[in-house]
Amino acid sequence: MDKIVLKAYGKINLSLDVIRRRPDGYHDVKMIMQTVNVYDTLTMAKREDESISIETDLPGLTCGEDNLVYKAIKLIKDAYSINEGVEVYLEKNIPMAAGMAGGSSDCAAALKGMNILFDLNLSDKELMEYGVKLGADVPYCIMGGTALSEGIGEILTPVNHLKGVKVVIATPNVSVSTPWAYKSLVLDEKTVHPNTEIMLEAVANNDIDKLAKNAYNVLETVVAKEYKEIGALEETMCEKGALGSIMSGSGPTVFGIFDDEEKAESACKEIKEKNHCRCCYLTEFI
Repeated sequence: MDKIVLKAYGKINLSLDVIRRRPDGYHDVKMIMQTVNVYDTLTMAKREDESISIETDLPGLTCGEDNLVYKAIKLIKDAYSINEGVEVYLEKNIPMAAGMAGGSSDCAAALKGMNILFDLNLSDKELMEYGVKLGADVPYCIMGGTALSEGIGEILTPVNHLKGVKVVIATPNVSVSTPWAYKSLVLDEKTVHPNTEIMLEAVANNDIDKLAKNAYNVLETVVAKEYKEIGALEETMCEKGALGSIMSGSGPTVFGIFDDEEKAESACKEIKEKNHCRCCYLTEFI
């Protein structure tokens, strides 16, 4: 195969708990991750020379050696002594720096693409081992679905897939630094943590109401104080019928969980009309 088109799906965090700060500067986390039907598209093709070329429809997105797609391709080329080059066209739909793992998902898709283009026959487990070298979220993006994520995000346990969930995802027109969010979080006896076990029970039983009412992101205690747009979006979601609404990742993306498509459509319409957002999607869990 000389050319392939792949979808790189975004994710949200149904819950996000930060357990402790590690000596290496990273944090141990405990999260429930969920793939959503919002995706970037990568078109990958072989080149006759050995170079790596990336183009994108998003102005300002770096396409050089510091791009995760570039790093993924180079990692596999080096590991398997691949002499042919690769060109990529990246169509972006997942908002950047928004808590939806867009860069990690693109990286995961590039690893999968290299596996297919060059007939490497690598398992998902092997791809995930390469992925963790590039980013903590990359292994999850390779696996996808609903999963419990622990460690720095690389210890993954698949869990039951939720059915019948509509989700409205909105990204306000602000940018949040992930290192700042984690650095600003104070972990002490006053810290409120999500009840991950209750969340896992809700997932196992496909109890959407229980899931939505217990969804919690510990980073939101820091980020929402600085960016009032987050709380405003959550308020709109709940007023329009969301069973629950929280921030995803380190933000600023906010999502609302719905069990009624008409209410979800109404919420999405109102947010597009009244809130200043980079994007707003009505989508579903996949």
